Amino acid sequence: MSVTRGQDWFVVQTHPHAEMKASTHLGRQGFETYLPRYLKRRRHARRVDMVSAPLFPRYLFVAVDMAAQRWRALQSTIGVAHLVRCGDAPAAVPTGVVEELRCREDEQGYIRLQEGKRFLPGDQVRILDGAFSAALGLFECMKDEERVAILLDLLGRKVRVMLSASMIEAA
Repeated sequence: MSVTRGQDWFVVQTHPHAEMKASTHLGRQGFETYLPRYLKRRRHARRVDMVSAPLFPRYLFVAVDMAAQRWRALQSTIGVAHLVRCGDAPAAVPTGVVEELRCREDEQGYIRLQEGKRFLPGDQVRILDGAFSAALGLFECMKDEERVAILLDLLGRKVRVMLSASMIEAA
């Protein structure tokens, strides 16, 4: 869905964790909103889940026709902290930014993030979970999209260990 003639995209800052609440209340007032989301890997209680998260925490886009709509109503909407401004005037988002974000969405409506290499061979990493929890090792390579090979120094020699990519972090 794109903005209609006379409308531009603007950005509102929301209260913490209130992006969906603000989007809902802005929609009830007749404003079109866009909250880009992505799937985020979350570790909790020794489990790894994929959860929906805002791409820009505390911010969402809103389409406003400054001549026809009461844009000052944005300021007092439930969940909205304030409209992002440049001086006294609301700051419009450059043309094409929202459309480009929408082009990067998958079938479920999530933004596909480009996952580059997180580590280079030889980088020091810390194991977060499992039998070698808190051990330090050297990143060797990615075996596939989910598994990595690291080298641990055990009993005076380097041993290759295969782990889930979510189980390591930079040391």
